[in-house]
Amino acid sequence: METKFKTQVVSDEILDKLSLKNRYSMLNNILMPIISPEKFNLLKEVERFCMRFEKKNNITHGPNEDIYNWMGPFGKQGYLSRSRAYEVIDQNYEQYGLVADFIRFLPIDMFDTQFAFVTGANVLCINPLYFHHENIPVRVEALREVVTGDAVGCVAITEPERGSDAVHQLTICEEQDDGSYILNGDKVFQTNGPKAKWAITYATAEKNKGDKMGQFLVNTSWDGWYCERVNIPWAPKLHLGKEKLENLRVPKEYVLGPTGTGRDHLFEGLVDERIGIAQIAMSQCWGALIHAMIYSNIRKQFNQEILKFQGVGFVLTDLWAQTTNLTLGLIKFCEIFDEKVEKFGGADKIPEGVKQAMVVLASQLKYQACNLSKVVCYESANLMGGAGLSDNTLIHDYLGISRIQEIVGGSRQIQQYIMSMALRTLYKMSVK
Repeated sequence: METKFKTQVVSDEILDKLSLKNRYSMLNNILMPIISPEKFNLLKEVERFCMRFEKKNNITHGPNEDIYNWMGPFGKQGYLSRSRAYEVIDQNYEQYGLVADFIRFLPIDMFDTQFAFVTGANVLCINPLYFHHENIPVRVEALREVVTGDAVGCVAITEPERGSDAVHQLTICEEQDDGSYILNGDKVFQTNGPKAKWAITYATAEKNKGDKMGQFLVNTSWDGWYCERVNIPWAPKLHLGKEKLENLRVPKEYVLGPTGTGRDHLFEGLVDERIGIAQIAMSQCWGALIHAMIYSNIRKQFNQEILKFQGVGFVLTDLWAQTTNLTLGLIKFCEIFDEKVEKFGGADKIPEGVKQAMVVLASQLKYQACNLSKVVCYESANLMGGAGLSDNTLIHDYLGISRIQEIVGGSRQIQQYIMSMALRTLYKMSVK
């Protein structure tokens, strides 16, 4: 069996105290006043599954474990997505919505933050399939597979020469007489790409024309889909792809959005996507912070627990306060969004003005949460000294993955641009 680390530098006593069970216990004691009893039960349900799964499968979170092998077991329990009920594939969850999805995600991230990130990227394939399956069998089956973990999904938007500019694409789509499309172009930085069976991708009938875009479901086994793995040293277990689409034929039934509809389809999931990233970032904050909280209560220097030194204890309390407050803000946003979905009968039916306001709020939360994750994960590792930097604990995973959050789903500067444009709109609406 693989060992968790090559050289042990942290004592057995401390490693035992940092067990998943103890970390969950501290998380529960912190969150109990914050979330409803119903959501707290969901939290504990997912925690129990993670603890049993870790023990039964001798999970060490070592460097050679393939985290993609865990997708099926988690998917069968309904733990890959709870953003909505998937009635069309008979996945009728009692609890669903953005709040439930955050509560689902927290314990999975604490179990293994790189695996949690994989599940988050998988959701980006789930959402377009949910919005546009139109009860077409091949689409419904693809949706079932990525929701239940029978297959891995990814979304292929980013291009080597376009980065965060998702609208002015260079990948070309050409419609054929039978309604199919031929795609040619390059994509890059697709989380899960090399492992995915299903990919949602975008292309345009005319380069740099956002109003000419289409949206497509691709089976990565098809001729014309070529994928190489991109190495991201900060997150070594993630499989990111660089794809070449070369005369890739997409049959008509796999065309989720014909030419001219792709841009609208791309933007309809922005709230879900950016709030999902905010949830990932806040989960990382809690995972790293609780490691440091437990460690600082055990580790002694100069004959007393390091928590008692102001340089440690006061830093922890500041990080704790920031994490708690932003978590409360995130939960409140998710509650409001869930209420809007219920009131209007679906996320796609929310009035455009309300939707645009929520897009800006989602950008604000994504921006703040990712920035906080970067700070909390680094400071938590720093407070733990060498124990926070070695592979004896999971802090090094948090430290690494927190470094990519500000870039995925639209870089920090893109979020700031969206917010600045919203300020301009507010000014025009308010000042006469």
